[in-house]
Amino acid sequence: MKRREFITFLGAAAVSSPMRAPAQAPDSRPLIACLSAGIPGKVPLILGFQQGLHDLGYLEGHNVDIVYRFAGNRPERLAGLAEEIVRLKPAVIMAAAVVDTVAARKVTATIPIVTAALADPVNLGLVASVARPGGNVTGIMPYVDGLPAKQLELGREVVPGATKVGVLGNLNDPKAPPQQREILDAARSLQVHVVAPEVRTPEDLDVAVATLANEQVEVVIALQTVMVVNERDRIAALMNAKRLPTIYGYREHVDAGGLISYGVSLAWCGRRAAAYVQKILNGTPPGDLPVEFPSRLEMVLNLKVAKALGLDVSPTLLARADEVID
Repeated sequence: MKRREFITFLGAAAVSSPMRAPAQAPDSRPLIACLSAGIPGKVPLILGFQQGLHDLGYLEGHNVDIVYRFAGNRPERLAGLAEEIVRLKPAVIMAAAVVDTVAARKVTATIPIVTAALADPVNLGLVASVARPGGNVTGIMPYVDGLPAKQLELGREVVPGATKVGVLGNLNDPKAPPQQREILDAARSLQVHVVAPEVRTPEDLDVAVATLANEQVEVVIALQTVMVVNERDRIAALMNAKRLPTIYGYREHVDAGGLISYGVSLAWCGRRAAAYVQKILNGTPPGDLPVEFPSRLEMVLNLKVAKALGLDVSPTLLARADEVID
């Protein structure tokens, strides 16, 4: 069984195109600035955003100018990149994820900021409320309450009766601690022991995965963080090499060779962010645009990886999957 949805994105060359100074653009052509902690051509939220702009009729160099800044998986660079972007005085900043938003918000309270993957925006001081943001930040919030616990349940369905579960994720991402707390709460009620090695940077991944293997966890939950999705190729290879069945939050992990994902579509979030940018360019203040929540979750299963790991995937699970890659 195989269901594939092909989406044509703008090429990576557009992502890495050099910056244009705003003085070169006519007054009638707004400037959009994109900020991401990731790598050009590898950020699903940016790729979805580009597709969304294209679908809305925005063509770079014709009726809009776009500039990009990528931190190359080095979040410590975001502060300087945000300052560079603000000096360009764009009409709107598209911050891919909440770490990018935090960096941009520290240097501007006036330029509108649209975020494709917001998280905990009220507690972080980014919005007054999700219904009425009230400031210069709004966007999409793809972190669904209850999802981490559902991922734990899915893990115990993939490996029936698992009593020792690993968690992989960098807790210096604002999105990570709430997810881990929810998994720990759910694990206690199921009498499941959780192993969560400390991860802060990509350099910690090898040791962390080795720890999970040495602790003989039966299944792993990968947290939905910027670093984890940016390092998806490497993480999938490490997990498969150690024969660790892993549940991911995004289908991009499965495309990169991971076992199974259950969560929202990052490409959809990026496309929705483009619609928010359009509204702002048409005059709607960002503070008047409620934060939006995805209404649909998707499950993607890589059957080839399941077979390589020696897993017997139940017909019920196969039938529930939105897409099965074989």
